[in-house]
Amino acid sequence: MSGTSSTLRPPADAVAPVRHPDAPAPGEPLGSHYEHCFGCGGAQTHGLNLAARAGEGVKIIAEFTVQAAHQGAPGLAHGGVLASALDETLGSLNWLLRTIAVTGRLETDFVRPVPVDTVLYLEAEVTAVAGRKIYSTATGRIGGPAGPVAVRADALFLEVKVDHFIDNGREEEIQAAMSDPDQLRRARAFEVNP
Repeated sequence: MSGTSSTLRPPADAVAPVRHPDAPAPGEPLGSHYEHCFGCGGAQTHGLNLAARAGEGVKIIAEFTVQAAHQGAPGLAHGGVLASALDETLGSLNWLLRTIAVTGRLETDFVRPVPVDTVLYLEAEVTAVAGRKIYSTATGRIGGPAGPVAVRADALFLEVKVDHFIDNGREEEIQAAMSDPDQLRRARAFEVNP
C-alpha cells in the first residue's frame, strides 16, 4: 500500500519469504488452530469461522460470511470485525512459514461497506522477513476473487516462542490446551496466533 508507515516497510536487509517444506500443500484447508479462536474456531458461536486454505508460495486464501452478529451499523459489518478477519487471515500465513508469531502492528484501510450476508474473499501473502519480523499484506473483496475491494491491510508479525502464550494466557485455557490427549490438536493450539 502506498501509505504504508515506516514500521511496516521491510528494512533493506529483509529477505524474501520461503515456504517451509512441511507447510500445507497449495489448496489444502488450514483448519482451526484452536477451537475457541474467535477467527477460525468452530466453538465460537459468533466468531468468524474463517476458512483458509494454502495458496502458492507464501500466500493463502480465506473466506468468511458476515453474519448479523458481526454488524456495526444496521446491515453492515463492524469495522473491528473486518479488521479481525484481516488479522486472522494474515496470521494464518504463519502456517506456511511454520513459525509461531503474533501481530505486532496492523494497518487497515476500509474501502467500502460490507453488507451482512456478504462473503468476504481474502487473499494474503508474506512479502518479506527480517530476523523475527514477518511483513505481510492482505486484500478483502466482496463476493469472490474478482469482486470489488472492500478492505486492505499491511501487517508486521513477530516470531515468538511458545512461552509467550504459556506465560501470558489465562491458566484455565492454557492447561486445557496442554492436557488435550490429541497430540496434534495440542501442538496446533500454540502453533500460530493470528
